Amino acid sequence: MKSGALKVFQSVRTFSSLCVFIGIVLSLILNPLLGANSLGWQIVIATIALAIGIPHGAVDHLITIKDGSKVKVIIVMVVYVAIAVLSAIAIFNWSAWGFRLVLVMSFLHFGVGDAAFINELDNLEGKRKLGKGSQSFYALAAGSIPVLIPLTQKTSRSALSKVHPNLISWAGNFDTQIRLFILFVSISAFILLLFAKRYRELFDLLLLGLLALIAPPLVAFAVYFGCWHAIRHTSRLTLLLPKSISLANSGDALKSFVSAVLPGIPALLLTLVVAAITLAARKDVSSNYFWTLLVIVWALTVPHMMVTARIDKNALN
Repeated sequence: MKSGALKVFQSVRTFSSLCVFIGIVLSLILNPLLGANSLGWQIVIATIALAIGIPHGAVDHLITIKDGSKVKVIIVMVVYVAIAVLSAIAIFNWSAWGFRLVLVMSFLHFGVGDAAFINELDNLEGKRKLGKGSQSFYALAAGSIPVLIPLTQKTSRSALSKVHPNLISWAGNFDTQIRLFILFVSISAFILLLFAKRYRELFDLLLLGLLALIAPPLVAFAVYFGCWHAIRHTSRLTLLLPKSISLANSGDALKSFVSAVLPGIPALLLTLVVAAITLAARKDVSSNYFWTLLVIVWALTVPHMMVTARIDKNALN
């Protein structure tokens, strides 16, 4: 199991870093070529990245219900969907406050999840784990850099206005304070990682920082969510799902990873169907379509974060 799982984690880490690098390069090329205010290419890249990420949050019932009871599975799924629906309604009706709440929950969830991924990888490699202080600052930096930096840049106003006008002033008058918070936790994380000689984690934060500073906000968030956070979380599921564990034991890392993805495909298809219906109703590829897709993803993220909090806690112990 250990060698197979280790190969999954190492391959996923390489892939996620490569995807972020590609996102940076594409932004450097397409931004000046097509213009930062051109939303078309951003929507294409962001939709692909979000589609990659959606399945990772759709297998929560498999890790929540251990005994396979159909009644429990149904109850969990009904509650899960109900929370997602209520979250979507809240975000649609109170877009600015819903957006703020989702941002706070997201950067904490993403950062803790990334720290848990590193902790589990250390365990598989037999390395000494990061101390609690280093873990905490790494989590805060790894979550706030990709989520908050893109949204506190001046260029974000134009992009946010095209997604939803109520999002333009999401930070109120606290842009400076938010940037100072990100700077503080990032410098602290860099210093602690440097003393711990964790150069690969330093490289990860550097990559995320470049993506956040160079890519348009929509692209930065989507690439991070789908090609970094989601696939790293999926790799962690291979340690929990029986079929993935069995395949890892046999040394087939790819099939182990794929077996953790397949149960989430129906959720991806359902999301795309809902988005397609919205697109057909509005008869254009516009920010309205992308706003709807983002709300669906955010709404699904709320119950997902609640379920995975316990898994992250166990992984960080």
